[in-house]
Amino acid sequence: MAGQGEITQQLHAYAGGDRDAFDQLVPVVYDELRRIARNHLRRTNRGATLDTTGLVHEAYLKLAGQKGMRVEDRGHFLAIAASAMRQIIISRARSRLAAKRGGGEVPTTFDEERVGSDAQAEWLLDLDRALTMLRERDERIARTVECRFFAGLNEEETAQALGVSLRTAQRNWMRARAWIRSELTGEDDPKAS
Repeated sequence: MAGQGEITQQLHAYAGGDRDAFDQLVPVVYDELRRIARNHLRRTNRGATLDTTGLVHEAYLKLAGQKGMRVEDRGHFLAIAASAMRQIIISRARSRLAAKRGGGEVPTTFDEERVGSDAQAEWLLDLDRALTMLRERDERIARTVECRFFAGLNEEETAQALGVSLRTAQRNWMRARAWIRSELTGEDDPKAS
């Protein structure tokens, strides 16, 4: 497995315009990308058709198509990859609900598995709206949610990816969870302030 220095060098080469560097990087971090995708899907994709490999590959296509992507290090790259995966899952949830609301589908009989995943899609969209509002309020705290919840990074990895102290990352995570819980439930949380 490649060391942190090699990963960082490949990221900087890619940022400098070396398109091959990205293709060389992905196999090195592929297992970590699969771990992030599994975390996403375990939390958000019950009953849907997207699997771990599919999510990693869609994220690869999304990231490889970006020009001028600036990435500092492994943690930052994983946070960006997690954000791309979140966008893919949210897009699929929107499509699923659009289809449910008459997006050209023929009515079918009751399907318990589909009802569960439709409810999951609604929850995902609510979470995405809350995260978007949080981003408008405090970008760094919203990025903390992406690192912890979506990327599955631990506290130390989150602090490193965001360039903050461990204690700041921990505080931001506590504030983010309280604020999002309040937004999703409609209940004020005195600890969210």
